[in-house]
Amino acid sequence: MIRPSPERPFRDALQRLKAAGLRPTRQRLALTRILFENGHRHLTAETLHGEARLAGVDVSLATIYNTLHQFTTVGLLREVVIDTGKAYFDTNTDDHHHFFFEESGRLVDIPGMDVAITNLPQAPAGTTVARVDVVIRLRGPGNP
Repeated sequence: MIRPSPERPFRDALQRLKAAGLRPTRQRLALTRILFENGHRHLTAETLHGEARLAGVDVSLATIYNTLHQFTTVGLLREVVIDTGKAYFDTNTDDHHHFFFEESGRLVDIPGMDVAITNLPQAPAGTTVARVDVVIRLRGPGNP
């Protein structure tokens, strides 16, 4: 986990953006800090927008969506689509899967090695499998 330097609070965010080939705008720097300074987590665009507002970052929800999709495109985030119109953004880009608690909307990581995928169908001609995402949906009294 990258921790912000007390001397230069945006140094780590700046390095992360430059390594990804993104121009470090003021809003991207602020959102990068909010996203990554507290370890791996899953959040929606609306959650990030609320956190940005609490941190005093003046940014529109449209800019949040654009930034999250840019970060996903360059590999800083993974998008986890739960339902049509319901996506989470995951700061953990390693190979892994998820438990989804339906009542609370919470995602929990499952290490990639804990799930075995067998008998995948042949990919259509001219394509290759980029990734397999497993989301195990949970409901019931143990659902936090």
